[in-house]
Amino acid sequence: MSQKKRILLIEDEEDIAALIKLHADICGYKLHVEVDGINGFRAIEIEKPDLVILDIMLPGQNGFDICRKIKNSSELKNILVIILSAKGDELDQILGLELGADDYIAKPFSPKVLFSRIKAVLRRGKDNDKSPKTITFGEFILEVDRYLLRKNDQIIPLTLSEFGILKRLLLNRGQILSRNQLLDDVNNDDAFIVERNIDVHIASLRKKLKEDAKSIVTLRGLGYTFQDLKK
Repeated sequence: MSQKKRILLIEDEEDIAALIKLHADICGYKLHVEVDGINGFRAIEIEKPDLVILDIMLPGQNGFDICRKIKNSSELKNILVIILSAKGDELDQILGLELGADDYIAKPFSPKVLFSRIKAVLRRGKDNDKSPKTITFGEFILEVDRYLLRKNDQIIPLTLSEFGILKRLLLNRGQILSRNQLLDDVNNDDAFIVERNIDVHIASLRKKLKEDAKSIVTLRGLGYTFQDLKK
């Protein structure tokens, strides 16, 4: 029998902590709660959990500082981090991802969505042990272990689904992947999902890639493939 994944939640709002603890128990995770930044980071150092769910506005020490300390520590840097915060502005999300957070979820949130994202981050952390740490194409670098897409010094935020689809396409350059195959890489936040949802994620990816969008080629009736653009 596999060992339960250990999650440390650092959250000072009692109702939110209780809600997450309830769903963690239902989903089969072992969850410990700390309510301030100082004791929270001390618990990280002692327990070395598989994943930390981290609020930003914490007494004692804020979540951004804790995330920075985790990712700058040789002993702790492989611990997965999800930031869960009322600070939902795009700049805050970019800062969290730049500091090394593996995902950023804004409050208010759905427990179903949160635990779907937790499952995806834990799975991605396991897959990252086997995957290349970076994948390059054109002027872009996909940082697999940090869930980031960069173009020069600019970060292009991706959703979990966009990241998964782009990574799959890049690792299978030149091969045709059906919508059904790409569904495996979709983080399902909704109860109902169909193959055509892939088209929505692809359209969003193309918008973010801008002039490099033509690299993702649609093959009518077959699916998608990634082709490096000739300069």
